[in-house]
Amino acid sequence: MPAPAGILPSLRRECARLAVRPWDLAMITWLPLLACLLMGWIFSAGLPQRLAIGVLDQDHSALSRQVVRFLDASPGLHVIERYADPLQMDRALTNGRIHAAVQLPPGLAAQVKRGGAATVVLLHNAQLGTHSGLIQRDVRTAVGTVSAGIELAARNKRGEPMAQARARMEPLRTALLTLFNTASNYEQFLTLALIPALLHIMAMAAGAWAVGSELRERSLGDWLGPRPSVRQVAGALLGKLVPAFVGLGAVGTVALLWLALGRGWRPAGSLTLTLAANLVFLALSLAMGAAAAAITRSLRTALSATGFITAPAFAFGGMGFPLLSMPALARAWALALPYTHYARVQTEQLLMGAPVAESLGPSAGMALAAALLLAVSAALLARTATQPGTWGAR
Repeated sequence: MPAPAGILPSLRRECARLAVRPWDLAMITWLPLLACLLMGWIFSAGLPQRLAIGVLDQDHSALSRQVVRFLDASPGLHVIERYADPLQMDRALTNGRIHAAVQLPPGLAAQVKRGGAATVVLLHNAQLGTHSGLIQRDVRTAVGTVSAGIELAARNKRGEPMAQARARMEPLRTALLTLFNTASNYEQFLTLALIPALLHIMAMAAGAWAVGSELRERSLGDWLGPRPSVRQVAGALLGKLVPAFVGLGAVGTVALLWLALGRGWRPAGSLTLTLAANLVFLALSLAMGAAAAAITRSLRTALSATGFITAPAFAFGGMGFPLLSMPALARAWALALPYTHYARVQTEQLLMGAPVAESLGPSAGMALAAALLLAVSAALLARTATQPGTWGAR
């Protein structure tokens, strides 16, 4: 006899089902944890350092050697190769052995001694945006330091006091005040953003799998019982999704606590609100997966919808590319995705220290969307339970 639909019977049934299906259990427990650990390990360095560059020194002067020393002394750069001719440098760039090359042209020191301006050439691969940006910054700093030293020495030799020379060299200065992520830590920025995106994929897949597998295996009647009401199905659906919510919620909570506190960072805003928003976000992801299975009545189609919605969520979330710079249609799609709104809450609270009231709206919106999707799924499954001919669709 099929069990009556309800939260507790459904929960007991799902736990028994997971106990005999280790890979289903792994998808909501140790696999997400392993993925989060891997993500944290990848970005644990915080900031890319010692990026490989090469140098083509065609001047062979004391000045060119000084520039090379300053380049290699920069924390973000490491001069690993020196070239005898431009062809050798070109081969190294195209082979990928180095990320960039610095060319010191002939006559560099002589031009500087005559009081003229000389040019140091940087060849870099702009396809690798992060590498390129960091290398450009450090090369400018190194060359600028050498250049400033030369200018100061020249002014001092002409009898100008050192303090006055420094002031005249830079009469107009820029004060750069970094408000958030002051250390430019990629772990603090990327790991915090990528782990929720990863759990979003797994949660929606888990919701789709939990409901879709009942359809695929033609066991919907055993789960929901004969002619269940929408209220009974709603309870059964909640009971079925509880194990996945507990498993993925625990992983997400531990990951956030470790990143926010275990790494020595201090959240600028409310960690409690961020943790609550993360749980709501995962609940919404599970509800989206269940709704996809209930609407399509097919596990395969529901999993395809999961990939279509969650895989590009990070790209559209405004973390890698500015949301306001996207075309109107892309921005509309981004705003329709839940990850965009969760990423906003997390950034506002953990990095920016925004008022709690600013982040309550997106959190409440995600909670409302989860409740609506669960209600829709319950209504659709109640109808599907009376149509066994539709069960078994892949």
